[in-house]
Amino acid sequence: MIGIPKTGDLSNAAISAVCFEGLTVTTTDGKQAKLAIIDEDGKIIESGSTVAREVWNVTLACYKNFLQGMGHLRVQASPPGQALLSRRVKD
Repeated sequence: MIGIPKTGDLSNAAISAVCFEGLTVTTTDGKQAKLAIIDEDGKIIESGSTVAREVWNVTLACYKNFLQGMGHLRVQASPPGQALLSRRVKD
């Protein structure tokens, strides 16, 4: 896709980004919010600034690979098929 993608589709939150700071999430009334990863059963399995940083880093890696013409259009945080180690992240 060439050009700037459409944003602003969220009803109750806003996500913004600064190239040297990463992602920020706020509610529509301006309160700080967190990103979360929710499993298929509706359980929050990760949340907070660690999730925002990981999303930002994976997005940047994918985009940079595209710009470099490296052919790696899929970026994963761990090797495909590798079970993630169970760890608790406190935010």
